[in-house]
Amino acid sequence: MSIELITIILFASLILFLFLGLPLAFVLGGIGVVGSFFLWGEKGLMIIASNTWGAMNKFSLLSIPLFIFMAMILERAGIADDLYTMMQRWMGPLRGGLAIGTVLICTIFAAMAGISGAATVSMGLIALPAMIKRNYDKIMAMGAISAGGALGILIPPSVPMILYATMTEESIGAMFAGGVMPGLVLSALFILYIAIRCFFQPELGPPLPREERGTWEEKIASLKAVVMPVVIILMVLGSIYTGICTATEAAALGCLGAFISTLVYRKFSWLLVREACFRTASLTAMILWILIGAYGFTAVYTGTGAHKLMEHILLSIPGGKYAILVTIQIVFFVLGCFLDPAGIIMICTPVFVPVIKSLGFDPLWFGVLFVVNMEMAYLTPPFGFNLFYMKAIAPRGTTMVEIYRSIVPFVFLQAIGLALCIIFPEIILWLPKMIMSKG
Repeated sequence: MSIELITIILFASLILFLFLGLPLAFVLGGIGVVGSFFLWGEKGLMIIASNTWGAMNKFSLLSIPLFIFMAMILERAGIADDLYTMMQRWMGPLRGGLAIGTVLICTIFAAMAGISGAATVSMGLIALPAMIKRNYDKIMAMGAISAGGALGILIPPSVPMILYATMTEESIGAMFAGGVMPGLVLSALFILYIAIRCFFQPELGPPLPREERGTWEEKIASLKAVVMPVVIILMVLGSIYTGICTATEAAALGCLGAFISTLVYRKFSWLLVREACFRTASLTAMILWILIGAYGFTAVYTGTGAHKLMEHILLSIPGGKYAILVTIQIVFFVLGCFLDPAGIIMICTPVFVPVIKSLGFDPLWFGVLFVVNMEMAYLTPPFGFNLFYMKAIAPRGTTMVEIYRSIVPFVFLQAIGLALCIIFPEIILWLPKMIMSKG
């Protein structure tokens, strides 16, 4: 059987079963097992088993449940409430100040947790009712929360970055460093958009009445809300960038910081710990099963030489290497509308990373571009995660059409941020280079 025919069967089967609604993990793993058996017999099954065993033994994977557990604890630790009170007192007098403050809080939350849901749900429950009560435009408020929450997968620590680094053997610490500046750039773009639009259309985000702005004494006192977030960020990212800890060890430190937060804010309970454990186990199991299935699919994909054919097809795209890069980003964007970002990483990494390397691009730079694009996937319909988070916590009567409308300008801003990172690679590469040179 020719490589061309095998490639068509592999990807046609993948698309067919996904559209039939089967779980991604079982689609990837099933195609891998059936394909390897028909191609190589029983020995093919041993290849999949050995590849999967080797993958599951990677020490770096331990950081995934730890970062998820940290996020689950932080979501209920009480930090978000104090942060929002602080932002309300400092940013409230500005037009659009509460929405701007919400994005800033989401940025801080992103630097503490490795997933999007923690900030989106927390701010949706705290900030959305507060903004609507103060006559903010509901569309603007929902868009700011959804977009700000999506920063959680880009600003480190980031679970998708761990998955990409695991698949490509890149340094997790370097990936984390590469995500810092793009995350801040996107946060700044969101804030500028809100500030400019509310300046010209103040009815979208009116300033708070004077009686709600707080005195200078109250403003200064509210700054204590940033103490625990700074401590947690230093414990996690500081320990990685200074070389004291690996990403996995830093994740354990982050869990310790999250527990300390629950004690400081008097939110600790065994019920909280039990619920966090159950939710962590559920999310981790989903991610690891996708990873197992992906390794099965990859074993067949690379074993047949199909990756060489895909590389040849991509390299034949006219317009040079940047045309190929843009084409790949468009493919990511389209896939992000229909698939889970973790699944896209598992499927696309073995297909596109060899092409990127052959074109002379830095795979770390490409990996961060990948994650920036996956951040867009959290907002794009019909299957963007943050859209469903928002639907669950939005005021009664809010339609999905309204939620879709709320994210449109922010998706355009994410696309601008992605373009900036492509045009100016140092946005991604500057911090990793600086840390490596000091190391």
